[in-house]
Amino acid sequence: MSNFAVVGKARHDNWSTPQDIFTELDAEFHFDDDPCPLYGKDNGLDGLNREWGARTFINPPYRRGEVDKWVEKAYIESEKGKTVVALLRLDPTTKWFREFIRDKAEVRLVCKRLRFGDAKHGAAFASMIVVWRGA
Repeated sequence: MSNFAVVGKARHDNWSTPQDIFTELDAEFHFDDDPCPLYGKDNGLDGLNREWGARTFINPPYRRGEVDKWVEKAYIESEKGKTVVALLRLDPTTKWFREFIRDKAEVRLVCKRLRFGDAKHGAAFASMIVVWRGA
């Protein structure tokens, strides 16, 4: 199982990216960075405040007030010429979707409810893969 993580509304906040999703995306993009495992108070590192790699994967915390920061950072990094791929909940009604994804990135719909980590059931939300290709 990969060490890529997501934070959601659950009893704990360490949910792995489904391995099949990550494997397929990594085969296409050959990731060299994942700043999200660095996120959090436990290790004192913050992926939002450092430079990202040329081909970055993120599966950010989904909490309100958190996901928008990661999406904005992804867009900013792509403006520097980097490719950023994100696994996100599908919600085109959000400000972060309108400002940093719509008309700025490729959106791939995930046509099933993903099961994160060791969850017994699929997520209560639909998901999308967002690709910002650096200019």
